[in-house]
Amino acid sequence: MIARISLLALSLALIAVPTVAKDKVKAAPDAPRVVSCDGVFGPKSSDALVRETFGEDNVETGTVYGVEGIEFLATTVYPDDPERVMQFSWWDEEKLEYLSSVELAPSQETPAGVRIGMSVEEVEAINGEPFTIGGFWWDYGGGAVFEKGALANPETGCGFWIRFAPKDEYPESVDVTPVSGEVTVRSSEPLLETLDVRVQSINLGYPWPEELPQPEY
Repeated sequence: MIARISLLALSLALIAVPTVAKDKVKAAPDAPRVVSCDGVFGPKSSDALVRETFGEDNVETGTVYGVEGIEFLATTVYPDDPERVMQFSWWDEEKLEYLSSVELAPSQETPAGVRIGMSVEEVEAINGEPFTIGGFWWDYGGGAVFEKGALANPETGCGFWIRFAPKDEYPESVDVTPVSGEVTVRSSEPLLETLDVRVQSINLGYPWPEELPQPEY
């Protein structure tokens, strides 16, 4: 499964509220630190539920761009806050419902404890088994595949898709050919540590819902 992917963010302005009205003001809740596959992150979530959960002022819906310039509609929460920004995409883009994927914020983590910025070694320790990573420096690069271990995704239902990336700069003397392009790299590859490869993005994703007719290609 290739999850549709992408990252944005929000700065909140302080608004003076009369003292008598403070008890009537309902602040939008922060997103949970640990994301699980239920509620607003569940398979039957919707743009309306996202707005109800996080507040109209904290949500933007519009066209965004994924890999290879693919356009799709997404609902972005806290679009101006790099630490809290989340991006929801939908299988039913007309009604903006049936959750396809959510790109997690840097401040969040999976139920197993994986978060953005972790090293390959740290993720391997959580998984309890070696895994593979797609080669870097192309649109679909860096995706992790967990065939065994705690992070192996179910064949159906909710799964977490982890993408890695190397640091932007590295010594010219380093030959990156073994980890470049459409290759498969073992998590034990020493070059991954040399290049300081870390988790770049995490997406919660769902398969096509049974309730919707199959798309025509």
